[in-house]
Amino acid sequence: MATPLATIERAPSGPAGERREIVRAARTVLAREGWTRCTAEATAAEAGVTADTVALHFPDHEQLLLGVLLDSSASVAAALAAVADSHLEEVTDLEADLIALGRAWLAPLEAFREHFAIVRHISAEVTRLPTEAVDKWQATGPRQARRELARRLRRLASMGLLDISDAEQAAERFILLVPSGVVQRSFLGALPLPRDEADALIADGVADFIRLYRP
Repeated sequence: MATPLATIERAPSGPAGERREIVRAARTVLAREGWTRCTAEATAAEAGVTADTVALHFPDHEQLLLGVLLDSSASVAAALAAVADSHLEEVTDLEADLIALGRAWLAPLEAFREHFAIVRHISAEVTRLPTEAVDKWQATGPRQARRELARRLRRLASMGLLDISDAEQAAERFILLVPSGVVQRSFLGALPLPRDEADALIADGVADFIRLYRP
């Protein structure tokens, strides 16, 4: 089973500072080179240690990478849950608040640049990655973020602001209609769009979403 990064960094085995540096190095190489090129040797070179030292701390390098990926995904999902909370806790103008949510949903592209660099690599390498890694990444990151958004949309439906029978589906549609256009056109934040173009995509997506779920 994969070990979350927070657990990896707290593990008592070996000098803690050296262990943390190996985790940092694995994250850096994973973001720069992708999964298939993030070898134990590449991690060792980035950390300034030997491959034997990496193996001493992390005998299974693939599990180290999975731990790094899952920790990163969980951090982004938690940030998106906080975004949903802050924008949907008190809704006074449904369209304006959903537009603000759409804009804020894009903030992790900048705040977690290393994570989305990893995701770009994973998207290109997905057929060569272990199925376990892909499944756990999706469960810890995108699906968790969608579940958290669904919970907030379900509350809006209970208030009569939206007509939603399947909150999970509604959350998926919100993500597809509102932030996804910007995410895709910017290549996961690698080539940021002009603000007015991003705002237009978000506003159009929100209008479509409200048409779908208007009471």
